[in-house]
Amino acid sequence: MRIKKILLPLIAVLLFFSPAQALELNVTRKVLPNGLVLLHSERKNIPVVKVSMIVKAGPLDEPPEKAGLANLTAELLNEGTKTRTSEEISSGIEFLGASVGASADEDFTKLGLSVLKKDMDKGFEIFSDILLNPVFPEREVARVKKNIKDALTQQEEDPSFVAERAFREALYNGHPYGRLVSGSTRTIDAITRDDLVNFHSAYYVPGNAILAVVGDISEEELGAVMDKYFKTWAAKPVPERKIKEPEKSGKKEVVLIDRELTQASILFGNLGIRRDDPDYYAVSVMNYILGGGGFASRLMGEIRDKMGLAYDVHSFFTTNKEKGRFQVGVQTKNESAPKVIDIVRAEIENIMGTPVGPDELSDAKAYLTGSFPRRMDTMSKIADLLSAVEFFGLGLDYIRKYPDYINAVTAEDVLRVAKKYLPAKNYTLVVVGKQSRTGLREDPGNKEQ
Repeated sequence: MRIKKILLPLIAVLLFFSPAQALELNVTRKVLPNGLVLLHSERKNIPVVKVSMIVKAGPLDEPPEKAGLANLTAELLNEGTKTRTSEEISSGIEFLGASVGASADEDFTKLGLSVLKKDMDKGFEIFSDILLNPVFPEREVARVKKNIKDALTQQEEDPSFVAERAFREALYNGHPYGRLVSGSTRTIDAITRDDLVNFHSAYYVPGNAILAVVGDISEEELGAVMDKYFKTWAAKPVPERKIKEPEKSGKKEVVLIDRELTQASILFGNLGIRRDDPDYYAVSVMNYILGGGGFASRLMGEIRDKMGLAYDVHSFFTTNKEKGRFQVGVQTKNESAPKVIDIVRAEIENIMGTPVGPDELSDAKAYLTGSFPRRMDTMSKIADLLSAVEFFGLGLDYIRKYPDYINAVTAEDVLRVAKKYLPAKNYTLVVVGKQSRTGLREDPGNKEQ
């Protein structure tokens, strides 16, 4: 039985169906004459249609002096088209009880639509209009720019935000991943309406996009919708990306930011891996054991459970088109910061030096494979997953094969990727706190802010 014909809680899926059955989806993939990649999965259990579109336009495609251009373009898509004002778009979507939106991240811009089956024609009409015909009204540009800058100013009061920004800047050393997706107050002010129009014209083209449609819509109905609302979306060359891959600095870098705080915010890590790296699955298992497994992780066990030095500690690898980052995050009392950093380093050295035990390995695999169906427990999640799978080039059999990829990981694999991807001596460390109480000092060659 295919998953599209049932609506059961995750536990029921796991009890009554094999992993292969539980993760099976009927998906068709087409490349349209204009270059658009179209993914479709018909699911009739609920009369709803979910759309997830990826446009390969993000910080990697914008000049550094105008950082935030991709994000601002996305934010303004539904703020006025050639035939609709911002208010008309909002009221039209509200009348349908639908939702539509767009946002940018480090690698791409994502557009989404959720609409009832009976209203899908009107929903696609509005969705295609904001995608193809935005006009970026000066009044709306000014308003949205102000909103973004105000939000950035407010975030300056959040030590976690300050730490995250400093960590990325230090780690990526000028690469676009080191910038905030939203840009800075300075770069946002430098963006003009012409920049928005030109960016949209250059990158919002069918050969640079992926459209995933999931729900109560047949192949014939989808074909009719595409012909009606996307027929005028003409093929066009896509500008070449000329961004170099992030490179490790080859040295330790410590950034100390002094703030009047009782708690120190600590980020520790280095460059990670690309999402399409074959080591991704072994890295996922390794990170779960180290710090990604919540209360089951080694870092949580040492820093919270045994030492009582923090409420939460976690680690993760970001999944990007280019090399992402490995990051450990924790907040602790200023005075405890050196001790916590020592424990983090000790646990990293431990997993790099000794094979993990069979219980830890099996528990990590069980969690990662058992929780994977939760990524597909709604049609919106399925649509998002399908578009991401296509973007990262994982293949449509990825969903079926994921449990096999995880279960194939051995203790030797975990040890190998720990040695390969975790920082030993050359790491990036950011601490935001009252530095006179942390007792941390600047090392030669390190930066202090």
